[in-house]
Amino acid sequence: MRVSVVAEIASNWEGDLNIARKLIFGSKKAGADAVKFQMWRTKDLYDEKHPDWDVIKKSELTFEKTKKIKKISDEAKIEFFCSAFYPEAVDFLESIGVKKYKVASRTCLFKDPFSYEVLLKKANTRKKIIVSMGMGGNKQKIKKIFRKNQTIFCYCISDYPTLIEKINWKEAIKYDGFSDHTLGVAAPLIYTILKMQQGSKKILIEKHIKLSNSKGPDASTSLDVNDLSLLISRIRKIQKTKL
Repeated sequence: MRVSVVAEIASNWEGDLNIARKLIFGSKKAGADAVKFQMWRTKDLYDEKHPDWDVIKKSELTFEKTKKIKKISDEAKIEFFCSAFYPEAVDFLESIGVKKYKVASRTCLFKDPFSYEVLLKKANTRKKIIVSMGMGGNKQKIKKIFRKNQTIFCYCISDYPTLIEKINWKEAIKYDGFSDHTLGVAAPLIYTILKMQQGSKKILIEKHIKLSNSKGPDASTSLDVNDLSLLISRIRKIQKTKL
């Protein structure tokens, strides 16, 4: 049984390539299999009157910054991929050779600009697709779009943070992945054990991470990159256990 761990950096790089480097190399040192970022345009998703407009805008991942972050990831020898929220982002990510794509929960609602177009773009790459549907959406419609892709659906609750008591474990184990927004490391470990008991051969865990002094938009609900090492070491021990 193999558990793949994705370190979700999201906006916690704060628009600073030095912070991005620390998070990427920290994720590699912790034993993560990949780092994930988000490619969106602030103007597509937020009103300019949003109180955190400037903070959000700072973390916008431009093509030039994406190229640099991909280069840092290659240097660290860890896979880099993204949630992409507009079609041109997919075209650019294809040009730098990403191996897979993430579909964010909000995209599954088809309410953001370009939601349908970006899903078709990702489908046409024929690459692996990881989907979180924490906000709901039509799963059958998503499956139809990605019928020619290898698709992993992740159990997810879009509360930040998610209380562990809110997790429906009977429902969660129907999924092959877990995009976790709880605090700490308990929930991914419980999920791993339950999936092992179920006889699953492959499991995906996605966890938001940050630096200890992070002021990023997602910091309050993210795991310190140092604690990521603790999570992954425990997952690897569980993998070796005969249940």
